[in-house]
Amino acid sequence: MEMFYIFIGVPIIGALLHFFISKKARTKNRFIEVLLVWFLGFGIGIGSIFSGLAQVFSPEMIVQSVGWSNTPFLREVGFANISYGILGLLSIKYRSFWAPTIIAYTVFMWGAAIGHIYNVQQTGNLAAGNAGAVLYLDILMPILFIILLVAYHKTKTVLET
Repeated sequence: MEMFYIFIGVPIIGALLHFFISKKARTKNRFIEVLLVWFLGFGIGIGSIFSGLAQVFSPEMIVQSVGWSNTPFLREVGFANISYGILGLLSIKYRSFWAPTIIAYTVFMWGAAIGHIYNVQQTGNLAAGNAGAVLYLDILMPILFIILLVAYHKTKTVLET
């Protein structure tokens, strides 16, 4: 099983358990809030720190998965991942970090997706870390986070009026 499934599955399961165990009102807004907390905190937070640490301390493992050469830039990407991870963890407590975390993560992931697509077109590299599910998730997860953030604010506005 690929590790990225953990960073999708755990937030979904965690959010469902959190939502149904919590004594707070079970509203659509609350469900979206809990999903965002889990996806930002665990999916981006823990997931990006984990990925970043692997890129910094085990770059040979990463390049084998991606099918690229090991260069010093991989460590720089690792530190970028760690920064998104820290933003994600801060998003658990501070709702004001949600939009900046999603924006930073989206720019990074869509930039990575463009790089992977370019590499596939130029070299035909279909390594697991360069194409397939990883590539689709680089594109789709930020879209999910944007939709959840917009839905959270729309349902919150409905509650306040």
